[in-house]
Amino acid sequence: MKTTAAVLYEMGLPRPYAESQPLKIEELDLEGPGEGEVLVEVKAAGLCHSDLSVIDGARPRPLPMAIGHEAAGIVREVGRGVDDLKDGDHVVMTFVPSCGHCLPCAEGRPALCEKAAAANGQGTLLSGRRPLSLKGQPVNHHMGVSAFSRYTVTSRRSLVKVDPTVPLEQAALFGCAVLTGVGAVLNTARVGPGASVAVIGLGGVGLNALLGALLVGATPVVALDLVPQKLELARQLGASHAFDAKAPDIIEQVKAATGGGVDFAFEMAGSVPALELAYKITRRGGTTVTAGLAHPSKSLSIQQVSLVGEERTLKGSYIGSCVPLRDLPRYVGLFKGGRLPVDRLLSERVEHAGLNAAFDRLAEGQTVRQVLV
Repeated sequence: MKTTAAVLYEMGLPRPYAESQPLKIEELDLEGPGEGEVLVEVKAAGLCHSDLSVIDGARPRPLPMAIGHEAAGIVREVGRGVDDLKDGDHVVMTFVPSCGHCLPCAEGRPALCEKAAAANGQGTLLSGRRPLSLKGQPVNHHMGVSAFSRYTVTSRRSLVKVDPTVPLEQAALFGCAVLTGVGAVLNTARVGPGASVAVIGLGGVGLNALLGALLVGATPVVALDLVPQKLELARQLGASHAFDAKAPDIIEQVKAATGGGVDFAFEMAGSVPALELAYKITRRGGTTVTAGLAHPSKSLSIQQVSLVGEERTLKGSYIGSCVPLRDLPRYVGLFKGGRLPVDRLLSERVEHAGLNAAFDRLAEGQTVRQVLV
C-alpha cells in the first residue's frame, strides 16, 4: 500500500527549517505487517525534542528515515501471531519495543531492552525489517514507529491498547511526554508526599514531570525555564514557584523558596548547564534526575566531594523507567479522572505541510506540545 510520510534525508541543515526544509513529504510504499507486527493508521503524533535531535544531528540515525516516535492511532491489520489486537482497536505507540527476553526486560526494565536499542539504532523494526521504501530503496524507521506517516507498520511490542473514549490527539502524548515526565517522578525518583521538587525545562516532558510531582503531593514544586509563557503555564497548573532559569541569583532564589534546596531536582531540558543547575539546587542528601538528552559530545563535571560528603544521588531516567503495558493505562486512567490534565499541554495542531515550521517553533522553545493530525 501507499502512505504519506515525513522523510529526513540530511541532518544538521541550518535553521530556519521552514526555509532549509529538512523534512520532505513523500509518498512511500509500505509492506503489510509480518509476524508479530501490526498495521496502524496514525491519527495523531506529537512533535518532540527527540525528533528535533535527529533533525539537527545531535542524535545521529541512519538515513533516509521516516521520523516521528510519539503517536496514537487505530489498528487496521494484524500479522501472524498477534491475537490480542484487532481492526479498530485504539493504540498508543511506545518507542522502545521490549523483546521480553534480554536481561533488562527480565529484570522488569523494558526501557533498557537490548534488542530494541540495537533495532532503533539500525533504523529497523524489532524483527529487523524495514517495511517502508521509496522507489524500491528501503527507508529507515525512527524508533520502530515512524509516526509522521499516515500509516505505519510496527512491532506488536511497540503498542499499548488504550480506552477508545480518549481523544487520539491527547492519547498520543502518553507515548513519550507523559511516560517520560510522569514516570521520572513516580518510577525513577519515587517522589513521596511532602517532598520538595524542582523541574528545569518546561517542554512537554518537563511539564509532565511537574504534573507528576503535583499528583503525588510534592510541596513546594518549583518550575524553572527561560520562557515567561511556560512559567505562567506552570503557575496555572499548580507550581508554587516559577523562576527565570537565567536569573543571576537563581540558585539563591530556589534555596530561599525551599529551605536550602529541593529533595528532588529534575533536568528536562537536555542541556548540560541545566543539569549543572539542577545539581546545585538539590539539597544535601537529595536526588538529581535527568531525562534530557544532550549531544553525545557533551559532558558533565561535578564536584566529587559533594556527591560523597553530602550523600547525593545523580540518576538518569529513560522513558521514565516505565513498564509501558503497566504504566500507560494507569496514567490514562488518572487523566480520565481529572488528576493528570495532560490535555492542557497541547499547544497547537499542525499538518504535514507545516512540519518544518513547527520544528522551528520547537527549537525556539516557544511551544509545549504540537501535534501532527
